[in-house]
Amino acid sequence: MSVSQTPSIRTLDKSGKEITTVGFQRFGFDCEVPLDTLRSLYLRPHYVTVAANAEEDEAKQLEQHAHFTRGSELYQSKSIFHADTHSISYTTLSRFPPVKLLPPTQRKRILVTGGAGFVGSHLVDRLMVLGHEVTVLDNFFTGSKTTVSHWVGHPNFELVRHDVVEPFMIECDQIYHLACPASPPHYQFNAVKTIKTSFMGTLNMLGLAKRTKARFLISSTSEVYGDPEVHPQHEDYWGHVNPIGPRACYDEGKRVAETLAYGFHRQDGVDIRVARIFNTYGPRMNPFDGRVVSNFIVQALRGEDMTVYGDGKQTRSFQYIHDLIDGLIALMNSDETRPVNVGNSDEFTIGDFATLVREIVEKVQKEDGELPTRRVEIVYKPMPTDDPQKRRPDTTRAKEVLQWQPRWTVRMGLEEMVRYYKAKIVEGSM
Repeated sequence: MSVSQTPSIRTLDKSGKEITTVGFQRFGFDCEVPLDTLRSLYLRPHYVTVAANAEEDEAKQLEQHAHFTRGSELYQSKSIFHADTHSISYTTLSRFPPVKLLPPTQRKRILVTGGAGFVGSHLVDRLMVLGHEVTVLDNFFTGSKTTVSHWVGHPNFELVRHDVVEPFMIECDQIYHLACPASPPHYQFNAVKTIKTSFMGTLNMLGLAKRTKARFLISSTSEVYGDPEVHPQHEDYWGHVNPIGPRACYDEGKRVAETLAYGFHRQDGVDIRVARIFNTYGPRMNPFDGRVVSNFIVQALRGEDMTVYGDGKQTRSFQYIHDLIDGLIALMNSDETRPVNVGNSDEFTIGDFATLVREIVEKVQKEDGELPTRRVEIVYKPMPTDDPQKRRPDTTRAKEVLQWQPRWTVRMGLEEMVRYYKAKIVEGSM
């Protein structure tokens, strides 16, 4: 099948309507952008192969991406992979995607810490396309330059390698403080560094917000609820956390970061926002970070058995990355200073979720005419320490004060993520 014949994918929301844009116009802030524009940034081919069968390889790579990115070739120049010497000739994008031309009174100076990470890079894409001036701060411990490299050189964009544990000075109007490892293997790798990042990093960024009078949003987490005794979890629940367990460096780190934020708010009048983020997935998620969605998809695509820890009856709720970015921007520009849960209330047992991922991977493979030699099995292994049994947000506050609720079905989000990983495997970058 040629690229021109590759079928495009229609993405339907929970009410069955097609999703063509993300974002909204609310609280005096317009964050609505075409979905195709964002997809052209995170689903673009990264390089082409130069080899004996180069034309065939390139056609296959383009076909994998064309399900979502057809029509955006103007803004996509690709690096060249030389298969014979296993080397890459890198290039930058030949032309930046169009961004809104805002008058100076509407253009904000926005600092995003951890902006080269999974969530941060999607937020940066949205803010850049909207026409704002964005500075990314990242030490690249878990983030990567490649997630934002398509903006390097743009007059509205600046990328700074910096660890938030050290003070940083800049002039800005808004601060999205996302910097902190978020997956268990990463935040447990150096527990002292993780809690230091949560405390010192937040202290430094709040100090910056105090000096510049910038509005400050901290990305907290559902982990502040620990292994909850209340279900679903609402913002007024104080949590059930083991303060000395292997997950405590992250759980308690985020709890003390929230405490710091409210200390600055009450004592110094800093304008704060607290987003408690629940399980999120989507393109650019590190395929090897140990989180359940990426684990399942990569294992299924590679024909490996899918690993479920415990009996598979523990539950999780999963939200797609675009819903989360909508929620963060809505919270930042609202007047809500209380903590707000940002998550999807659709709940799955991990066992059922593994079955769903396998079904979607098989669907995509069948549509692409790639039938696997055997069906992937689901295998069970011992449960990690302090792994929560239930996790689902009560999103009443977000619905009432932000008029926000998830639009993406888990099935729609998973299909896009499966195609993203599949395209990465085909081009050899994963």
